[in-house]
Amino acid sequence: MTIAFIGHGYVGLVTASVFADLGNTVWVVGRTREKIENLKKGVTPFFEPGLAELVKRNVEAGRLKFTLDYKDAVAPSDIIFICVGTPPKEGGEADLINVFMAAENIAKALVGYKVVVTKSTVPPGTNKKIGEILNKFKPYGASFSIASVPEFLREGSAIDDTLHPDRVVVGTTSDRAAEMLLELHKPINGKTVFCNLETAELIKYASNSLLSTKISFANVIALLSEKVGADAERVLEAVGLDKRLGRSFLYAGVGYGGSCFPKDVKALVSIARHYGYNFKLLRAVDEINKQTAQNFVEKIAHHFNNNLKDKRIAVLGLSFKPNTDDMREAPSIYIINQLVKLGANIVAYDPVAMENAKRVLPAGISFARDAYTAARGADAVAVVTEWNEFQQLDLARLARGMSTPVLFDGRNIYEPAKVKALGFTYYGVGRM
Repeated sequence: MTIAFIGHGYVGLVTASVFADLGNTVWVVGRTREKIENLKKGVTPFFEPGLAELVKRNVEAGRLKFTLDYKDAVAPSDIIFICVGTPPKEGGEADLINVFMAAENIAKALVGYKVVVTKSTVPPGTNKKIGEILNKFKPYGASFSIASVPEFLREGSAIDDTLHPDRVVVGTTSDRAAEMLLELHKPINGKTVFCNLETAELIKYASNSLLSTKISFANVIALLSEKVGADAERVLEAVGLDKRLGRSFLYAGVGYGGSCFPKDVKALVSIARHYGYNFKLLRAVDEINKQTAQNFVEKIAHHFNNNLKDKRIAVLGLSFKPNTDDMREAPSIYIINQLVKLGANIVAYDPVAMENAKRVLPAGISFARDAYTAARGADAVAVVTEWNEFQQLDLARLARGMSTPVLFDGRNIYEPAKVKALGFTYYGVGRM
């Protein structure tokens, strides 16, 4: 099958590469000449494990093609996926300008019959508006069906999530479109859920918002654990053993970030408001998430008697989660900015995200080549992102290089007793 993807961000490029690897001819449309030329050479614009190899292999095989011209991609394709960004506006609602621009450009390039699918996360009613745009701008004789197939990729494991999803949601009222999408997804493991457009649109927001709620709940339990003298890790472990709940996403830390959870929580609040409902639960989830990062900063400040002037703090981990270089809404941004405002000197290290971090962190931040160099002479180390390499650090070596061995474990990746036995003053999240 020949298919096209509009957009080469995480969703567009990963999904396009996987479908190309499954034997399809896949076109990807971009807007930036430099990025398109790099992609033609197999050079990817972001880090995702295994993606560079996947892109290079399929470019060389002639199955994965990149262009700036919609006509190149739309005309030969049976199915066209819209995979552009939907960032939040000031009030939290999704900005759909890129989606509607993509729909207009697709419409003008339509030839014959096509299935136009939205993978971007959009509020209910958006796909119907896309249908109106397609009807308005399509040439005489062209026809189409619309569908919504939301993505559920996790950065850091996006390729595996594309091949082995828990579910493939297909929202459409067209039997022909449903059959074509079912055929395309035959090699993909995962239960197919058929529904109407509005249901598919809402599923993605509901899923991300519930996951965000679990994270915020875990962080409230951690805060309460510190106050009553409980161990949040044991509390959440026991709660997670209940098969009705599970442990996934029930982990305390410094809060969630990334391109999806923060914006999707705000967007669902906005969607509810549009229909006359005050989504107090998700408002609280968002507020708790902000407070969680602030609590971590206050914990650091409190250790130093609220005097961080000229204190050297080594921050380990900058990306919003491991196995990605994505800095969007990363908790490290807020934490570092607050520490700098309090007078601290920050030395940071991340395995892959430092170049992106330099563009969003305040001037004056120092960057180290590894964790041990970052910690050298530090008054404290703060672990913000739970990269695997941090879990295997030689903590005795880390302590020897520090001015004072103080460890703020923002992801609870260490056993407190073992760390304290090495001479550290240890602070976890919800742990004594």
